[in-house]
Amino acid sequence: MSAFNIQEFSARRHRLMQLMGNGIAIVPTAPEVIRNRDSHYPYRFDSYFYYLTGFKEPEAVVVLIAEQSKSILFCRDKDMEREIWDGFRYGADAARETFGFDEAYSISELDAVMTKLLANQPKLYFSLGESPVWDQRITSWLNVLRTQARAGISVPDDIADVRKLLDEMRLYKSPFELALMQRSADIAAGAHNRAMQFTRPGQMEYEVEAEFLHEFYRNGAQAPAYTSIVASGANACTLHYNANNTQIKDGDLLLIDAGCELDGYASDITRTFPANGRFTAPQKDLYELVLSAQAAAIAQVNPTQHWNAPHEAALDVLIQGFIDLKLCRGSKEAVLDSGAYRQFYMHRTGHWLGLDVHDAGEYQSKSDGKKAGAHTWRKLEPGMSLTVEPGCYVRPAENVPEHFWNIGIRIEDDVLVTTDGCKVLTEKAVKTVSEIEALMRH
Repeated sequence: MSAFNIQEFSARRHRLMQLMGNGIAIVPTAPEVIRNRDSHYPYRFDSYFYYLTGFKEPEAVVVLIAEQSKSILFCRDKDMEREIWDGFRYGADAARETFGFDEAYSISELDAVMTKLLANQPKLYFSLGESPVWDQRITSWLNVLRTQARAGISVPDDIADVRKLLDEMRLYKSPFELALMQRSADIAAGAHNRAMQFTRPGQMEYEVEAEFLHEFYRNGAQAPAYTSIVASGANACTLHYNANNTQIKDGDLLLIDAGCELDGYASDITRTFPANGRFTAPQKDLYELVLSAQAAAIAQVNPTQHWNAPHEAALDVLIQGFIDLKLCRGSKEAVLDSGAYRQFYMHRTGHWLGLDVHDAGEYQSKSDGKKAGAHTWRKLEPGMSLTVEPGCYVRPAENVPEHFWNIGIRIEDDVLVTTDGCKVLTEKAVKTVSEIEALMRH
């Protein structure tokens, strides 16, 4: 599957320029970062830049001029000597033709060309505050223009955050994006199923992580979408545990939160299963509670609901379950009002998903009410993609039955809002008790 479609990226640039109305937008990609001495971290482009260009090389900037409907790329020069060492470079001419830009220049010309492009523009769209280096560079261009005021040259009167427009665009996934997200989800689901079949007591957590990496890379994913969590036993009660260096014991549950990145798009799945292939009774009680909470949450992912509805549905099921299992005491309303449930469930039930694993987009919208600054949860709409991930984490405590101690469970799927409900993109990763135990037997 090709990750590049010239019409897709060109349409995004034109859409952004329509939203701008007038003015100029400047979006640089991410810099290369030194890991140590002369070794770099694996390069990953900036998501906003990539969303507009499809261009993966470092040292690049896209500039959009709204009134002229013109898109311009600045990139590295074609350099056969450097290509011997570092690999292929497009260069300005080939990049302009391949990626559908109106103009393209060497990145070495950026300062000279930008002072001309910025002249007399009414508005500048830029992610001010994101990078001190780029803030300083933009300021230097504007200062050069200010010295030309007596020649009739003006600088933009207003600077707006280009991310605000792009965040809203990125919330709605196109068929092109959804095909990549589905493929990423399928690869990650296969990796979770593989891990269940591979895992045995006595292994190290990092051995299981290695199975994920194998499955990701052999199926074409370029990287994990985030640092994988492979947490056995009590480690699963640490939400962002990622040391992955503990030996897995017989009787442990293993919580794995892992997804891959395919051509920029992330998958994000969590599964929890018994290392020996059989749930104990307390483990099963808590697991089926979390699974029921997730089912209730997924049922609320549809265009008639708002963003927080899945979280509210999951919380309702979890609180009742905590009361039934003697983890919380009192009425459901009392447990909710006091926040006592947070001892066992302290995070929210999902987040947007796309080019970033915690993807761009607001979760609330301005209220139509009279109160200034009032906000409300935004409505779910077709094309939005999110995770649904309730959990339960029971650390040892005097108010907790001992047979639940050190059980950590999270179940997470990637879900697309459709016109009549939702689609679970990660449904191929098994998750019922019977499915897990059957898969692990084989």
